[in-house]
Formats: sequence, C-alpha cells, structure tokens
Amino acid sequence: MNSERLSLTRRYFLGQCTGLSLGAMALSQKLGQVSAAGAEPMRNAIGGLDALPHFAPKAKRVIFLTQSGGPSQLELFDEKPGLMKWAGIELPDSVRQGQRVTTMTANQKQLVMPPRVKFARCGKSGATIGEWLPHLREVADDLCFIKSMHTDEINHAPAMTKFLTGHQLPGRPSMGAWLSYGLGSENRNLPDYLVMISKMQRPSDQPLYDHYWGSGFLPSRYQGVKLRNSKDPVLYLSDPDGLPRDLRRGMLNGLAELNQQRLVETGDPEIATRIRQYEMAYRMQTSIPELTDLSGEPEEVFDLYGPDSRRAGSYAANCILARRLAERGVRFIQLFHPDWDHHSRLTSWCTARCRDTDQPSAALIKDLKRRGMLDDTLVIWGGEFGRGVAGQGKWDSPEAGRDHHPRCFTMWMAGGGVKPGITYGSTDDFSFNTAENPVHVRDLHATVLHLLGIDHEQLTFRAQGLDFRLTGVESSKIVRGIMA
Repeated sequence: MNSERLSLTRRYFLGQCTGLSLGAMALSQKLGQVSAAGAEPMRNAIGGLDALPHFAPKAKRVIFLTQSGGPSQLELFDEKPGLMKWAGIELPDSVRQGQRVTTMTANQKQLVMPPRVKFARCGKSGATIGEWLPHLREVADDLCFIKSMHTDEINHAPAMTKFLTGHQLPGRPSMGAWLSYGLGSENRNLPDYLVMISKMQRPSDQPLYDHYWGSGFLPSRYQGVKLRNSKDPVLYLSDPDGLPRDLRRGMLNGLAELNQQRLVETGDPEIATRIRQYEMAYRMQTSIPELTDLSGEPEEVFDLYGPDSRRAGSYAANCILARRLAERGVRFIQLFHPDWDHHSRLTSWCTARCRDTDQPSAALIKDLKRRGMLDDTLVIWGGEFGRGVAGQGKWDSPEAGRDHHPRCFTMWMAGGGVKPGITYGSTDDFSFNTAENPVHVRDLHATVLHLLGIDHEQLTFRAQGLDFRLTGVESSKIVRGIMA
C-alpha cells in the first residue's frame, strides 16, 4: 500500500467519524502506521512477490498427495522383521518412555503386533516397500523416503492442521496459500492453488476441513480452490441460462469500476481480491471445462493410471488432473485421499486404500518423468502421522488395528530437486521413536520452501502486529541430506 493510498484510507476513516478527539486522531495515525507495516509488498508480473524467489529454485510447482488419516509405516515402508519375536509382548518401558497414547488405547496393554506384510528390497536403491504397494516398487529408484518424520499432535484435526499450516490451531495459511502469496502462478487462467478430494466408493467418516487449504490471515485470493467431481467442478462458475457472454463481460467491467473506486477509498485488500476473482472466474469458465475434459487423453494413459482412472473423482482420475494442472503451470496442486485411519480391520482397510492409491501414485511419477516434468515438479506423499506398533484390540485377530502415532512416520518425495533412490533417517527397532536424522513437520516445510527458491525465514506476512511465517518461531532446519 503506497503513501497516497494510506492518506486516502485515513481521510476515509476520519470522514466516517464525527466528534473525533485528538486522542482518536492520534490513534488513526497509529493505525495508518500499522497498515503501512502490514501492507502487501510489490508483486511481479505472475502475481508473486517481487523479492521472490530468493535464490534459484529447483522446483517450480508442488503436487501434494495428502493421505488423510495416518498410513501405517509398519505395513508400507518401515520394515521391522525383529518384531516377530515380540509378538503379543508388552512394549518395553524403555521404548515407550512414558509417551502418551490416545484415549482409544490408553486402557489396554500395549502388546506388540508385528507387521502383517512381507517386504522386498526394491530397485538399485534397495528401498523397503511392503507387498501391498506393488506398483510403487517399480519407481523405487525415483523416490526419496524420509522415515524419521515426527510431529507433536496425536489426533487428526490438530495434526493435519499442523501438517498443512504449521500450527495446530486453525487460522494460519496453508502451505499452498503461502506459495500462492509468495510465487503466484504461471497461468493467468487458473488459480495458483487447486484442491481435489477423492470420491470414495464407501462413505468416509473422517472430515476434511476447509481450513486445511485456507488462506488464514492472508487475503482470501490465496486460498485453495476446490475442484469438485460433479457437473460443475467449481461452484457458481457457470453463467445463468440465457446470459450472453458479451453481457457478462459488460457486467464485470461495471463491477470492476465500482470496486476500484471503493478500493481507492478504503484500501481494503479484500476488495482487490474481489476484483481479481471476478476476472479469474470469467477466464475459468473456459479453462476449467477444458482442464476437466479427459476425453482427449489416449487410452494408454488410463491404462497407466489403472482401472479406476475413468471414474470421475477417483484418486486415479485426480492424479491425471494433477498432471494436467502441472502442465498448465499451476503452482500448488493438492489431492486428499481420506480413510487411512485403521483402528480396526487393518489388513482389510489398509489394503483397500493401497489399491486406491498405489498404481495412480506410481503412474504420476512415470508420467511426469516421461514428459520431462519430474525434474521441476516436487511430488510429496504422506499423512499427518503414522501408526503405533501395539495392536488396537486383540493383537492377533483379523479385527485388530493400530492407533495414532506421531513420534515417527514415513513420507516420500520425488522430483523437484530431491535425491532419487535414497532413504533418509531411521527409527528404532519398534518403529516407535526416531533413531537417526529426525525430521519435524516444520523441517519439511522449510525444505519444501527452499526447493522452490524461498528462504523460509524471509517469507512473512504481518498480521495482528506480528510477522508470521509458515515455519513459525520455533527452530526449523532445511533437510539438506535429501537435496540433489
């Protein structure tokens, strides 16, 4: 906000008040100073900040394959063959170290349940991947596994909120919103940040809250736009029947003039957002139908992504859309696949989620790679936490599951400047604590920003008198050991 706009804003404020005392006038001056400190910096031609990137980026965009519910690292990636001799034995106090469990298992003994799968060492890298993920085994040498992830929250909503926004309480911008604010988009006809949620074939009782992709205290133009799996992929985008295109254009021109006058008077950033979003919606009336029409994709693409890829809204179909969005320069693409919360019937429900996601996730890596896009597209796969080594329920029953576990879990990344074919970090013999190279969620955020050319300590936004950043005020490190 420049000095002229600040002056107009103060005049508008004073003009709306009568009988102001000198003290109130002094307060208005102070408010002007706060506005100046919190004003948005100058923005470049693609909508990002002029100062960004801080250094040469290794990645241009992110595809975040968010697995909501807490996938079990013990069955998928973190092989612990030694657990067989501990089957049915209580977890030693020296391992648990007094760490809490949820109320769902707090009143039962913590009896060790060995992994229910066989593992194989895959590719030249020798990465350990469970038998429920056969397609991912084929791209093992393209993946970077982080087996020492950890977080602070033990329940879904606060853990996912922290996983995506850096703080357990709602109200902070999501990672995608921060990148939209900082870097903008390479496509003026699509939003910087798009979200897709899998259409499940059975009902899921796990909610996905809008604040997971919200803009928090950033202007609302930076929030994620949700693509729905329905006739109207974006709500309220279509014109009413009988409204000619040229008439809509004239209406928007008139609205823009009125909104611009109001913006000059008040300096309200939400008015600037309104102007931009009206124009974006107008352009999306053409770009969204073209994006979501998969009829032009060759048959071999559907074969690559698997039998579910023709079902609109499926994880597989959304992976194809993610690749199409990446091709169009969208900055942050986020897929949510829920129902990984396997407190019971682990062998039934976890295998089902693997069937949903295994082939499409591997196909996305293959597809980006063959198109020459993997090098500058950062793909991230993971959930808000992992699962505990103790069985929930009767450990040796087919009905047994696993409880939440934030102390260690596994994620993988590919492309976008990370080393392919490596495993970083490790856990103890029980996959209960990190043993080597722990990576906190804050460290993940700092590293993702770094790969996109951003110093995480310098990307800030002033709100409520404070300079906020994605990684917060606690210590965060860039995980250089995974960088190519």
